[in-house]
Amino acid sequence: MVDVRRRQFITLLGGAAAWPVAARAQQPAIPVVGFLSARALSESATLFDAFRRGLSEDGYVEGKNIAIAYAWADGRFDQLPPLATDLVRRQVAVIAAVTTPGALAAKTATSTIPVVFVAGGDPVDLGLVAGLNRPGGNITGVSLITFELLRKRVQLIGELVPNASTIGLLVNPANTTADFSRREIQEVAHPLNRRIVIVNASRQADFETAFASLVDSRAGALVVSPDPFFNGHSEELGTLAARHAISAIAEVREFAAAGGLATYGTDFASAYRQAGLYVGRILKGAKPDSLPVMQATTVHLAINLKAARLLGLDIPLPLLGRADEVIE
Repeated sequence: MVDVRRRQFITLLGGAAAWPVAARAQQPAIPVVGFLSARALSESATLFDAFRRGLSEDGYVEGKNIAIAYAWADGRFDQLPPLATDLVRRQVAVIAAVTTPGALAAKTATSTIPVVFVAGGDPVDLGLVAGLNRPGGNITGVSLITFELLRKRVQLIGELVPNASTIGLLVNPANTTADFSRREIQEVAHPLNRRIVIVNASRQADFETAFASLVDSRAGALVVSPDPFFNGHSEELGTLAARHAISAIAEVREFAAAGGLATYGTDFASAYRQAGLYVGRILKGAKPDSLPVMQATTVHLAINLKAARLLGLDIPLPLLGRADEVIE
C-alpha cells in the first residue's frame, strides 16, 4: 500500500464550490500531470521550478489550467513502483518521471499513459525507448550525461589530488546502477595505479559511517557516484567532506558550495525545463513517439578554492582555467 505521507496531491478547485451546479458541469476538466521523483520535495525546489517554467512556456500554469499530482519517494527507491501505479490508477494525463529509477518505474506501470522522463544513462540500453529519434511506444524525454561523466570525475580528482594513492567511491546499493559505477571507477583507476575503496550509503544515517570508513582506509580522495539520493543530499555530503578533510568530487554544484572540493556534472535545470516543454506539447496533442529523446550536453565544472586551501592543495592554473566556476 502506498504511503500517503510520501506524496502530495494538489487538486485544483478553482473556486468551483461557489459556482452554480449547471455552470460547473459546463467547465472543461483541468488536465492532471503526475510528477514522479525518487527525491524529496525539499531537495527539488530549483529543479521543479525549472519544470514548471517549461510548462508555462507552453501555456500551462499550475493552479490556472493544469493540476499536478506529486509523488515523491524521498530517496526510497522501493516506493517508486507503487507510487507510479497509483498515478496510473488516478488516470493522469501525462507522467513526468524524473530520475532514472522513476523513469523505469513509470515504464513498468503503464504502456498507455504518455511518460516524459529525465534520466541518466543510455535510455535505449535501459529499455526506456526503442531509439532516440523514434522512441516508440508511450515514452520520450531527456537523456542526461551522468554516468558517462563518472570516468571524467575520476580523472579530475586525480589532477586535483595527484598524491592520492587510494580513492574512495560512494555508491548507493539500492540503486540498480551501483554495479556500473563500481566497474567504471575500477577501469579508470587501474591504469592510474590508484587503489579503490567502495563505501555504501542508502540512507542519511549511513553517511557518517561511510566517511569514517574512508578515513580508516586512508583514502586521499573521494568520488561520489551519480545518484538522485546523493544529489538530494549534496550539501550534507559536501559539509561532511570538509569536516573529515577529504578531497571529494560530486555531480551537482551544491556539493562544492557546501564545502566539497569540486563538482562536474550536467545542467539538470535545463533538462527539467525541457521535460516541462515536452509535457506541454503532449497535452496539446503531440504523441510521445513523435518527440525525439533530447540529449543534455552542457556540463559544469566548479572548484572550491577555499576547500582546496583547507586541504592543503595547490590547484594547477590550467585546471582553474578550465573551470566554469571558481568558488572563493
